[in-house]
Amino acid sequence: MSAGQVLDRASGAYLGFACGDALGATVEFMTPKQIQKRYGVHQDIIGGGWLGLEAGQVTDDTQMSLAVGQAIIDNQGWNIQAVADNFVAWLESDPPDIGNTCRRGIMRYRDSGELFGPPRDDDAGNGACMRNLPVVLSTLNRPDCFSVWSLQQSRITHNHPLSNAATLTLGRIVNHLINGQDMDACQQEAERLIGQYGEFAYRPYSGKASGYIVDTVQTVLHYFFSTDSFESCLVATVNQGGDADTTGALAGMLAGAKYGVQQIPERWLRQLDQQIAVQIRQQTAELIRFGESL
Repeated sequence: MSAGQVLDRASGAYLGFACGDALGATVEFMTPKQIQKRYGVHQDIIGGGWLGLEAGQVTDDTQMSLAVGQAIIDNQGWNIQAVADNFVAWLESDPPDIGNTCRRGIMRYRDSGELFGPPRDDDAGNGACMRNLPVVLSTLNRPDCFSVWSLQQSRITHNHPLSNAATLTLGRIVNHLINGQDMDACQQEAERLIGQYGEFAYRPYSGKASGYIVDTVQTVLHYFFSTDSFESCLVATVNQGGDADTTGALAGMLAGAKYGVQQIPERWLRQLDQQIAVQIRQQTAELIRFGESL
């Protein structure tokens, strides 16, 4: 893979992630039937939804990812305390949305300095998995760093074996795609996850798209492997409803890494909050550059 191709796919992953977040937020917590009744097929970034967003505005998925990426860039390396500090600053900025598990973990760090909590059964949400892309981009050639950093950032809020396994698996799939590997390598990662934790099996697809990490990953893998373009993957995913900003973001991440930034519909990139788009392009280039020096 040339440096240009790597940057194209990495930018596709990060911008695709943000587009999926902005597209999915409109229909978050709706059922497929409710979406169909209201929008027919939801395929444009129009804002609204239960959060009453502006068109192109993103949610916690993209904001927390940017917080992780900025900590890596500012420290020119991994500093878990800097990541946690960025989460605290984000929490205190009055974001439009924050999940209960994320809030609990960030407040624990803020109040006690603890960087991870004890394992908890109710930590099996998708909040750690959804913000790990900057770790992937900064460790493309260092699988050892990828695993350690991913688990450290995850456990600030989500200390659960299912969350950990899913975060690592989706990160490895993105790495394979950015590095130009084929879909067989991606399927093997998914099979490895299912071999470890059978509940992630996504064939036949159950149709659940909640914030529970198992439902999230089943939805994302089902639509990623059964569609043949960036747009079809994202539209199918968010029209499943449920935790649609996060399933949309993660599906956009995988599809963007596979198809590259050129395949993201221009109307979505145009509609995306332009300040966020600029930040993402800058972070992507800097994270890749940092990763090359590792």
